Amino acid sequence: MRAFNEIYDIAAARKGGAAALEAMVAQHQSKSPDALKAIPESRWLAEMSKFVFRTGLNWSVIENKWPGFEDAFHSFDVGKCAMMDDAWFDSLLTDTRIIRHGAKIASVRDNAALFLELREQGGIGAVVADWPDADYLGLLDMLKTRGSRLGGSTGAYALRFMGRPGYILSNDVVARLIAEGVIDKNPTSKTAMKQVQAAFNIWQDES
Repeated sequence: MRAFNEIYDIAAARKGGAAALEAMVAQHQSKSPDALKAIPESRWLAEMSKFVFRTGLNWSVIENKWPGFEDAFHSFDVGKCAMMDDAWFDSLLTDTRIIRHGAKIASVRDNAALFLELREQGGIGAVVADWPDADYLGLLDMLKTRGSRLGGSTGAYALRFMGRPGYILSNDVVARLIAEGVIDKNPTSKTAMKQVQAAFNIWQDES
């Protein structure tokens, strides 16, 4: 496994130089723990829901309809969404302002309920901000197992766009991990994911 600086140089060469690479990185700057904690619950629910609905669709479709989502889900008020009753759920199934996908609509309610539970730990913002970087895998696993439809890359993308530093196992990242001998194929097992986490921990220390 090569050192971080070597991999950085490879990436820079492929993206047109260090300046071009840094410009790409700057598009998603990480927020401080305090800044993450200051984000309202509704914005966490909105962003995670946005990525749930984006799954399998062109992202621009969801982006163009997003004002309608905000209206339909009462600005993603966590308390209201967690208490979604059958009448509201049924009305959303016919609401043309949103993508009418039953399981994804239900995920908004279920993830809001998770956020209510996390208030005992300071709230979703505090949980995300205080989770150790060296166990980012654990944070992703928590969202996957306790949340709804936040597995795969969905939760990771939502965290990235909210400003939480962490890795996303895109095709390019997986290809580099394979090239570096960290894994031998797309990581799906717990063992492989632990190997990925260990590699990123080393690179983070080096950078």
